[in-house]
Amino acid sequence: MRKITVLPMISIDGVMQAPGGREEDPSGNFKYGGWTVSYGDELFGKIMQEEMKPSDYLLGRKTYDIFASYWPDHGDFWPAINEGTKYVLSQTMEKSDWENSIFLKNVEDIQKLKQSQGPDLQVWGSSELIHLLLQHDLVDEIRLKIYPLILGEGKKLFDQNAVPGAFALQESHITSKGVIIAHYKRAGEIVTGEIEI
Repeated sequence: MRKITVLPMISIDGVMQAPGGREEDPSGNFKYGGWTVSYGDELFGKIMQEEMKPSDYLLGRKTYDIFASYWPDHGDFWPAINEGTKYVLSQTMEKSDWENSIFLKNVEDIQKLKQSQGPDLQVWGSSELIHLLLQHDLVDEIRLKIYPLILGEGKKLFDQNAVPGAFALQESHITSKGVIIAHYKRAGEIVTGEIEI
């Protein structure tokens, strides 16, 4: 069975839209594209290099379109994204010129993919896909990067439909620019209790 890991970059208020550039995803008149750019440092770079090692990828259609227009011509920076298989959730798209792209139609296709043999799956961007994965309890790990700013608008990491569940912290770092990097692994059900005073 394959593990599904999501790797979101979010603001303190949970916005994950367009972290990498002004024109990356201006949908909904989002005006803060590229909000992560000034927060890089040596530690962040090392962690990103680790996360960008070869994998397979599970992407939403909008993120796939953004990636497909950029990464085929910039493979020297992230060769794994071109070499790895890209599984894309799309109701309308069935083929692409970007090599190693396979299209999925629904959550049942994702469940079958997760049960298959092969490399683990990384989810980059893809807020709507992440909502669907969380709704069906398909996320095994979250590698979260929390930036010290509030954006107030934009696509959010979480919505109201996620299946409740516990996660255990595997490791964490704080960069020199104040970015909190936390690696969580799915850890069963939520345990509740009463605070005794």
